[in-house]
Amino acid sequence: MSIAGIKISSGYLAWIAACLVAWMLMGRLAPAVGFAIITGLPLYFMTEMPAYSTWGEKFGRYIFLLSCTLIFIFLITPVLVIVPLSFNAEPYFSFTDGMLALDPDAFSLRWYELIFTFGMQAPEATEGWWSDMWNNSTWIGAAVNSFKFAVLSTILATFFGTLAALGLSRPEMPWRSAITSLLISPMIVPLVITATGMFFFYAKKDFFPFFPDGLINTDAGIVLAHATLGVPFVIITVTATLTGFDNSLIRAARSLGANGFTTFRRVIMPLILPGMISGALFAFITSLDEVVAVIFLADVTQVTIPRQMFSGIREQISPTILAVATVLVAISIALLTTLELLRRRSERLRGLSPS
Repeated sequence: MSIAGIKISSGYLAWIAACLVAWMLMGRLAPAVGFAIITGLPLYFMTEMPAYSTWGEKFGRYIFLLSCTLIFIFLITPVLVIVPLSFNAEPYFSFTDGMLALDPDAFSLRWYELIFTFGMQAPEATEGWWSDMWNNSTWIGAAVNSFKFAVLSTILATFFGTLAALGLSRPEMPWRSAITSLLISPMIVPLVITATGMFFFYAKKDFFPFFPDGLINTDAGIVLAHATLGVPFVIITVTATLTGFDNSLIRAARSLGANGFTTFRRVIMPLILPGMISGALFAFITSLDEVVAVIFLADVTQVTIPRQMFSGIREQISPTILAVATVLVAISIALLTTLELLRRRSERLRGLSPS
């Protein structure tokens, strides 16, 4: 159908009519605009179907896309809500009238400032401010512990996970399915059960070299626990990368005189590097987000960001938690973007997509 020389499909006409009906029934513009956006997104991204498609097939495709849109909104809304709330000038976990009216005075960066100053002895001092923040700030100390544990555990998880994936990818490996199931079990078994087992195992005295009192309340224990939780992600991603790997490249390298280490460094590693980095990023995110194992294994000085957030919700509710959560969301988005770029690079290297 054409209106004023513009061709408009019947689907868009039905959408416009539905939006007008929703506006009349709701009586308010804002809900009607939300209804129009939610129902219009599937229509906008809906690809053109063949001319012989029936009305029922087109409507079924639209309902499918609408369902996917609603599920996506349901999953992403709780994450997006915390972002504007973190700029609330009032110490509330709800939108104030000023925020709804977009009053500039209703927004503030005070909670982001508290990330640096909470716990400091003299936050208003001009001398020794950096030293005071680094040594006494509660959130900065938790961030330092989190990133320290995450980096060290990611290195261990990437190393051992890559070795395991290389071994499990060989066709002559016996009991391959059973070993794979065992190695990825920390990702399947409920975390509280895994943490409980780690607690009783790490609490053994005179069992671990250099740790006569066990690994409880030690940095090494937390790093090993986080590495154990991150190894399954590295195994899965590296194994997926090795699925299309041509083993004749290894035989060619060995026939040219390359030893095992040179073959891995010059032939295997460049091809599986995207999978290794993807697994490392997943292991890093897992360690950064982990709280259950830390509660079981750490003492009061080994506070991480998730543990500090958990304690803050229980003991001292403050919108600073929302500010920290917003920062973590931004970090997660950056890491997921990196994962997507690595996935596309891996597909180009394997010839699955055009360059």
